[in-house]
Amino acid sequence: MRARKSTIPSQTIDAVEHRVRRLCWRYADKLQFHGWHHVSFVRAKAAGFAEHNGADRTVVEVAALVHDVNYIVLRNSPAAAGRDLRLDILRECGVEETVARWVDEIVDEAEMATRGRHISLEAQALSDADTLFKALPVTPVVLAHRYLRENGLSLRELAHKIVGEQRDVHDSGYYFYNPKAAENYSRWALANLQLWQCIKEAVDDPTVVELLDAVHAVDTTVTTAATAAAEYEAEPAAS
Repeated sequence: MRARKSTIPSQTIDAVEHRVRRLCWRYADKLQFHGWHHVSFVRAKAAGFAEHNGADRTVVEVAALVHDVNYIVLRNSPAAAGRDLRLDILRECGVEETVARWVDEIVDEAEMATRGRHISLEAQALSDADTLFKALPVTPVVLAHRYLRENGLSLRELAHKIVGEQRDVHDSGYYFYNPKAAENYSRWALANLQLWQCIKEAVDDPTVVELLDAVHAVDTTVTTAATAAAEYEAEPAAS
């Protein structure tokens, strides 16, 4: 473990946390996957990875807190779409402008779709935490349907996105940057990628497509019936 650096005061971090938490609850309907449950997990794991690799923990924590505000601004968007909101939050909470710009750069640098082998220590810590959330064995079971709803994607689109963005990074050996993270979680990551590769193949099978269409039809019928029942109950009783 390397020496810890501290650039952002604790009270400023607390202010950012308070602001982001409020936004997450305010926009909970838009952040079914990337809500506070995701942000708090990534923040905690990123802080631990920063302690291990010698990154500035305070900067990493703040980057983790604001890394996904783009999903408030625009559905199914890259991190850069949240830049204005991200910088506004940091400015309002008292983060110095040069540090705020650094935080924004770290968020961009750590993004799965575009990250490279050689990124800053701060981006490595953030990336490993965010990547771990994706690789958790419970994520496809408990949270994948939330990602679909949040971003308006089909199962086919999500499978292509995950395999397309993550397979080469995994096979090139930098899915995780932290050696301990790689040791502990690479088995989960591989299983997750294999699952989504199988889903990618399955959704091109005509019988599976027929099955999914039937499930969707049932869901649509149930939703329509529930909406009609709610509207009926909301109507004022006849006098």
